[in-house]
Amino acid sequence: MTDSPDAGGEITGITGIGRVLVVEDDQHFAGVLRRRLEEDHFTVQTVSTGEAALEAMREKYFDVVVLDVLLPGMDGFEVCRFLRREREQVPIIMMTALGSIDHRIQGFTLGADDYIVKPFSLRELVARVHAILHRSRGPVSTFFSAGDLHVDLMSRRAWRGQVILELSPREFDVLVMFVRHPGIVLTRETILAGVWGRGTNVSSNVVDQYVAHLRKKVEQPFGSASLETLHRVGWRLQLPMLVKCLSG
Repeated sequence: MTDSPDAGGEITGITGIGRVLVVEDDQHFAGVLRRRLEEDHFTVQTVSTGEAALEAMREKYFDVVVLDVLLPGMDGFEVCRFLRREREQVPIIMMTALGSIDHRIQGFTLGADDYIVKPFSLRELVARVHAILHRSRGPVSTFFSAGDLHVDLMSRRAWRGQVILELSPREFDVLVMFVRHPGIVLTRETILAGVWGRGTNVSSNVVDQYVAHLRKKVEQPFGSASLETLHRVGWRLQLPMLVKCLSG
C-alpha cells in the first residue's frame, strides 16, 4: 500500500459515491479492500489501529466504517463501544475470523450494523456497504449533471447533450471532477489528489495535458468554451447560466 495508515491514511479519490473508513491491521488485505471498494467508486481511507480510526473520524466525515475486530491495542469491539457511547451513528460493518454466535451477538449488542466473517467474498462486502448506505440515506446516486454535461459513475459513460463522449479512463475521471463541482475553481493539486490519489508521483503538468484532451473532446466539437482557465490557479467549469452572468 502507498498510504501510511497511522499517519492519517490519506483518502484517495474525491469522485466517489460515499466515504468508507477501513480499519484493518493487515496492510496487504487493507489494500485489497481499498482497491475493490474504489472500483465501485467509493472514496476510501485505511488505518491499522483502533486509535487511528478514532483520530480519522475526528478529522473527517465517513458514511460507513468497515472495522476489523482483532486489532492491536484497542480492538474493534472497543472502537464500536466508544463510537456508540459518543453517540456517533455512522454505520459499522464488523469483520473478523471470530465467527461464533457469541462474538456476533457481542458486536450487535455494542451497536454494529452488520457483521461479516473472514474469509468472505469481496463482492459480498461491497454489496453490504451499498445496502447499508441505501438504508441510512436512501439510494446512492451515481449520475451527475452540470448543464448539458452528464456522467454516470457506474457505467463510466459521459454525454454532452445526447452525444456520447469517447473518453479514456483518466479523461473520464477528470471530467467527473468538473461536473461534480461546477462553478468551483479546481487547482492542479486538487485534481491530482482526486484522480491519481494523494502522495502520487505524477507531475502536476499531466493535469494540463488531460484538460487539453477534454477541450478537444468536450468543448471544440460542440463550439463550447465551458472550461475556464484561471492563470496560475486552475480551471472552472462554467455553466451556460454562469457564463451569461459573468459576461453581463
